[in-house]
Amino acid sequence: MERGDLIHRQKVEATLRGLLSGQRLAVVATHTAGQPYANLVAFAESPDLMSLFFATARSTRKYENLAADRRVALLIDSRRNREGDFHEAAAATVIGVATETKVVEKEGALGVFLAKHPYLEEFVRAPTCALFRVCVKKYILVRNFQDVMEWRVEAESG
Repeated sequence: MERGDLIHRQKVEATLRGLLSGQRLAVVATHTAGQPYANLVAFAESPDLMSLFFATARSTRKYENLAADRRVALLIDSRRNREGDFHEAAAATVIGVATETKVVEKEGALGVFLAKHPYLEEFVRAPTCALFRVCVKKYILVRNFQDVMEWRVEAESG
């Protein structure tokens, strides 16, 4: 990696870390038969930012959509519904693949999720709830209305 690329990556990563750690909710987009479907979800990020976690009841349309197609996009932003947001807010679109966590990885994933959302422990530990891990392929970060930066995580992970 060249020095300029490394500085760019570090800048994007630092901005993403601040945004992700400062927000509790994301909009997750799934689809069925090509029809997009969006929901608010509580999310948590792994320390390396290569994974995001969210929970949903197995009885939801979102769960059904994910069972049919694991591709997802999440939107995490810092808006406050003020005029200044057009120049001050940041938004990250996360492109990835969501997989329900397996027993062997679930406790670690629960630890990450519950560290950010301890008030959701009863919900997320219920047998009717599924905890998903989103394997991040890339982040697209937009700041200051038009400053767009991209970080391809999957290219770095191998």
